[in-house]
Amino acid sequence: MDEPRLRIAPSPTGFLHVGTARTALYNWLFVRGRRGKFLLRIEDTDVQRSDEKMTAIIMEGLKWLGLGWDEEPVFQSKRLALYRKYAEELVNNRVCYYCYCTKEDLERRRKLAIKEGKTWKYDRKCLNAPESNQPRVIRFFIPEGEVSFYDEIHGLLKRDAKDIDDFIIMRADGIPTYNFACCIDDHHMSMTHVIRGEDHISNTHKQILIYRALGWDPPKFAHLPLILGPDKSKLSKRHGVAPILEYRDKGILPDALVNFIALLGWSPGGDREILSRDELIRLFSLDRISKSGAVFDMNKLEWMNGEYIRRMDDERLYHKILPFIDKKTTSTEKSYLLRVIPLLKDRMRLLTDFWALGYYFFEQPKDYDREGIEKHFSDPDASKRLSLLKERFSKLKKFDLENIELSVRSLAKELNIAAGKLIHTIRLALTGKTVGPSLFHIVEVLGRKEVISRLDKAIEFVTGGKSLTNMALCDKVVENKPSG
Repeated sequence: MDEPRLRIAPSPTGFLHVGTARTALYNWLFVRGRRGKFLLRIEDTDVQRSDEKMTAIIMEGLKWLGLGWDEEPVFQSKRLALYRKYAEELVNNRVCYYCYCTKEDLERRRKLAIKEGKTWKYDRKCLNAPESNQPRVIRFFIPEGEVSFYDEIHGLLKRDAKDIDDFIIMRADGIPTYNFACCIDDHHMSMTHVIRGEDHISNTHKQILIYRALGWDPPKFAHLPLILGPDKSKLSKRHGVAPILEYRDKGILPDALVNFIALLGWSPGGDREILSRDELIRLFSLDRISKSGAVFDMNKLEWMNGEYIRRMDDERLYHKILPFIDKKTTSTEKSYLLRVIPLLKDRMRLLTDFWALGYYFFEQPKDYDREGIEKHFSDPDASKRLSLLKERFSKLKKFDLENIELSVRSLAKELNIAAGKLIHTIRLALTGKTVGPSLFHIVEVLGRKEVISRLDKAIEFVTGGKSLTNMALCDKVVENKPSG
């Protein structure tokens, strides 16, 4: 095989979404596994809707995913003269013709055809019309016969040419249509393959006709199955999907997202789901792409992201977490965070979960869990137990994990209560929560001074005459509950 050259060609009229990201990834994996070139083309001929800021956002999204391109990006808006040259050539060769029909006239004839029970197709009114200075488009004359191409996923795809309209290749303002510009660019960019969504299959039959008319060999085509929502309909905003960079802002890791979207329609074989980028490159092939749609499951993405977080070393995870907490606290000393991270990482699914799960490592709890208040602080001996524990913690010569645990368990034994009962009360006092990582590790990381301060606050809460049933507390704790 010659050096494969593939591309992604987004339009800067909207954000980079999952579907386009998956298409980019499959193109990127294909060339990286075959020492080819991955190119970027910005299809910005829609002057009214194209946005330079959106172009920058699309590029940022591709870079964040790690899908870098190998040559300078191609902008269609800078190639208008090239498209016009080939359009005029096709007119001169009588493959295309000028059409002077106005939108209003076309709409009137379309409605008339429908009224008469006919399927509307352009009626070639202008096929032999004399040239004039009136506004005009250029239409492609569809020859008789069959149009077919071999798809690397779907096999041979045929279409009767009579079912194809004499489509426009050049608008009245001199801007090319998608199908025409796409062919010119793919030829001049020496594309060997075009991997894109199956919603482009009908476009491909038209493009085959353009390639024939220009005497060019078309690239190989592979059309990907649609990505579906949980209800098996085409993925859309109503399914909660977001632009790619929003996943970054939610705390999704790029490697996790790449792994996840790689499996939306492609299988590496076997039952493994966590695959490194190098493994994806090595295993990817078009013959393992499914013909049926794949379901986008946000819960599975978050699960997979959690797996990546757990497998990441603490030092690297520190750098990933930092942007999500640096505006929430000034306690971002690296040595301290590296003590907290191991306590929370196994419970995290998103990077944002770090704060939601462990904000109490950086600030005293502003409230206590309502259920915890009723279950643990309402015990008439709660304040006594916390006071005794505070006294023991104050007298510890060495405030380390071993002595902390020994103090708690020995006190529970002396009070003739289960250690768990005391542990739950202490956890609520220190964190405001009833669940979390090992209490003894929490105590050690917080340190003696902070622990005693929080015990004092909890004792005051329990004994200070505050109603334990009429509290507007703990609701915020619920809000901090991590995803999933």
